[in-house]
Amino acid sequence: MRSIVWFRGKDLRVADHGPLAEAAASGDVIPLFVLDPHFFRPDRARDLPHRMQFLLDSLEALAANLAQLGSRLLVVPGRSVEVVPRLATQWRVDRVLAHRWVEPFGRERDRRVDEALGRSGIPFQLFEGETLLPPGSVRNGQGGMFRVFTPFARACGARLDPGPALNAPKRLPPLPGGLGVDVVPVPTMAELGLSTNPRLQAGGEGAGRARLKAFVAGPLADYAGDRDRMDRPGTSRLSADLKFGTLSVRAVWQAVADAGGGESIRRYLNELLWREFSHHLLWEWPALLERPFREGFSGFPWREDEAAWEAWTEGRTGYPVVDAAARQLLAEGFVHNRARMVAASFLAKHLLLDYRRGEAHYLGWLTDGDWAQNNAGWQWSAGCGCDAQPWFRIFNPVAQGARFDPEGAYVKRWVPELAACPPAFIHEPWKAPRALQAGLDYPDPIVDHASARERFLATAKGHLGRGTP
Repeated sequence: MRSIVWFRGKDLRVADHGPLAEAAASGDVIPLFVLDPHFFRPDRARDLPHRMQFLLDSLEALAANLAQLGSRLLVVPGRSVEVVPRLATQWRVDRVLAHRWVEPFGRERDRRVDEALGRSGIPFQLFEGETLLPPGSVRNGQGGMFRVFTPFARACGARLDPGPALNAPKRLPPLPGGLGVDVVPVPTMAELGLSTNPRLQAGGEGAGRARLKAFVAGPLADYAGDRDRMDRPGTSRLSADLKFGTLSVRAVWQAVADAGGGESIRRYLNELLWREFSHHLLWEWPALLERPFREGFSGFPWREDEAAWEAWTEGRTGYPVVDAAARQLLAEGFVHNRARMVAASFLAKHLLLDYRRGEAHYLGWLTDGDWAQNNAGWQWSAGCGCDAQPWFRIFNPVAQGARFDPEGAYVKRWVPELAACPPAFIHEPWKAPRALQAGLDYPDPIVDHASARERFLATAKGHLGRGTP
């Protein structure tokens, strides 16, 4: 049996890799990665610099890991829908193995590849692995997809038995001879017209394993209390590893579950189920990437205000947590989840700007930019998503900062203009004594919280046609 194992950017590992394990147990293995211009054309790559850096790191690590096992990653440029069927025929393979994608464009790509391979009589086998349970397999009593998280999580718990993660193969056979294909090295950031950002996490399976080990040994114990604290390193920072598959979600679940019981363990596993929920939602309703889940929000009268948009993206709104989130995103491709929620709510509800603009902005700059999760988070914050924060609840950025960054450490890291501001005024510096304000060089708020809140509520009630419950 001769198999192509098609690595596709969400499974950049050798451990707990179903297609690789299946191929290694059956004969010849040809590891393949396609440099598709959809992502790797320089003008496309420049639209997602942080994700591209993590991806290239991870590809280099994957190539090294495969070489250590006795094989070689073949990197071939071209459109996947053309390259994979052509090489499968040229190499006389018996099958092509890969992991399933949830996104609608990935599903369409796979449909086209499957159709082309079918014309040559070559099976295309997709494995689960991006999620804990196959998308579409968790159904309610009526046979449909859940619209609320808690019963979805309960249904997952009743079915969930991930089993042990697969070990990496101990050895892979060398590539078969006579493949006759022009391969290229993994491109560098410079070749794609990008500058390396030293603040980003290192990609790769080894780096991911080290992060998981450090989290389980340290922050996990206090996760329940620290996960929302923007001023503490209380989260796992594994989101990019899960997005690119340098760690499998099953391996992360297993490592955390094996750490024992307690509220922190339960809360973290629950966050993995929220991730599960977002992927199952996108599988069920692919149009979520284009329009709101709640039909009542269609045609919502979002404002056009470029000055407000630029202030939000650049971190000049006058609200310290919102501005810290904006600057952290651009600087290190990551934003603490609590800060993400505050910043997203502020854009949609305080500024009345279309959440889809914020969603696209974050997807472009996040290292962990995952289509399903990013969309679900933005729709939740705007109040138009599945099991969303209710549209009539509006985060107060001052209160959120006081509660989850009480001394202002998070703000001061990313908004150094406020370094001299005492904690009593760090989240509302406009209330500081006038002499102190004069030395801060920080803008006044671009909107008043109370007025912005009332404006959004009035707009939403008018559009949705109902009063506030």
